[in-house]
Amino acid sequence: MYNDTICALATANGMGALGIIRLSGDDAVGIVNKVFEGKNLEKAKSHTVHYGFIKDSDETVDEVMVSVFLAPKTFTTENSVEISFHGSPYIGKKILEVLLKNGARMAKAGEFTMRAFMNGRIDLSQAESIADLIASENEASRKVALNQLKGGITNEISVLRTDLLNFVSLIELELDFAEEDVEFADRTALTQLLHKIEDKLNALIESFQYGNAVKNGVAVAILGKPNAGKSTLLNALLKEERAIVSDIAGTTRDTIEEVIHIKGNSFRLIDTAGLRETTDEIEKIGVVKAKEKSDKADVLIYLIDVASQDISEDVAMLKELLREDLETIICFTKIDEHLVTKHSLFEDIKRLTGNENLKTLTVSAKKNLNLDELKNLLTHFVDNLKTDENVVITNQRHYEALQKSLNAVKAVEEAVNAKITTELLAYELRNALEYLGEISGEFTNDEVLGNIFSKFCIGK
Repeated sequence: MYNDTICALATANGMGALGIIRLSGDDAVGIVNKVFEGKNLEKAKSHTVHYGFIKDSDETVDEVMVSVFLAPKTFTTENSVEISFHGSPYIGKKILEVLLKNGARMAKAGEFTMRAFMNGRIDLSQAESIADLIASENEASRKVALNQLKGGITNEISVLRTDLLNFVSLIELELDFAEEDVEFADRTALTQLLHKIEDKLNALIESFQYGNAVKNGVAVAILGKPNAGKSTLLNALLKEERAIVSDIAGTTRDTIEEVIHIKGNSFRLIDTAGLRETTDEIEKIGVVKAKEKSDKADVLIYLIDVASQDISEDVAMLKELLREDLETIICFTKIDEHLVTKHSLFEDIKRLTGNENLKTLTVSAKKNLNLDELKNLLTHFVDNLKTDENVVITNQRHYEALQKSLNAVKAVEEAVNAKITTELLAYELRNALEYLGEISGEFTNDEVLGNIFSKFCIGK
């Protein structure tokens, strides 16, 4: 438990109908009671709301509603108070000054959640899911974060750790009877458990690609030669004039990024400079940036003017850009201006690039033709990333801890197969347990904790 009492604005900065200031600590109720004109809060029952005024000596600061929550049934497990005031930034600042004068201190970023973690109210993965829930920008990310807040990841890992811990206990017991040369742990059963753990860890690791797409949005790079219609397509998908459209080749020099939401998923659209050989130094930089964005993208939408007589440059560029983990959609553009036989174009591009898996379609951004089909291809990409796992990994730290856990478990399996000494086997098992425990925070250090909670907003 912490000895001091912290306070912070819990609502967003800026003017609004209401603002909320929260306090947590042993003296939270007493400090607010000193400056509250209304009911004696120190006699108030837990989870009750009281009307009154915040006073600074004889001056009334604001008319407020004060909610009292008594330990241990609070978010932090400490005494907590929330003050609802009229949403003026000045009033909020004034109330905080009054609280600081009467014994509270300003909370650090994420300190309320840090206290909830340190006091055993939540584990570390749940703490991180709170930040993800606050930052969620679509339905998919909200659902994933909420599942993690309910302890989804911890529940999955804790079962594995409990089974593994039983074997560790037996191995440790063998060490106590080393001179008798006896085995308490069934090596065959241990190997079976290790296979089970490996399967679960692999499934969780594989879910990270989908989880990353849900949390951060799918990176979609829009590429093609100058005047293929990249900026026009971006504007059509966004339904606003975000990028400059011109008949002059090379209008887009830098990358433009915007987010759209399709069927509950986020897509980060990246409009890039036209791909071509150029002597213009600024345009050259734009072309380099375009290729860099493609290298980091999850999906490539490559545009080709449907009236192009020669697509050899496009084919050469595609061969340079294509990779196995890149979903590629070829859009033949400007079909409102030209009559074409789309089948031959589709077959030609697949044959010339040597890639039969390319998704192909014709579109007109100006006339909004086949854009829904393009959106469906994007959502299908996300749907295909989904796994049968109830828990989805969205956090880079969790992903790295799972990778280390998998390597450690494989090391244990190799140790069992090699029939190494019990002492070395115990060491490998403890390593595996520690890495699994990193996810929930059972094994961690102050530097890691500081880094995690520093990314929270103040007041949470």
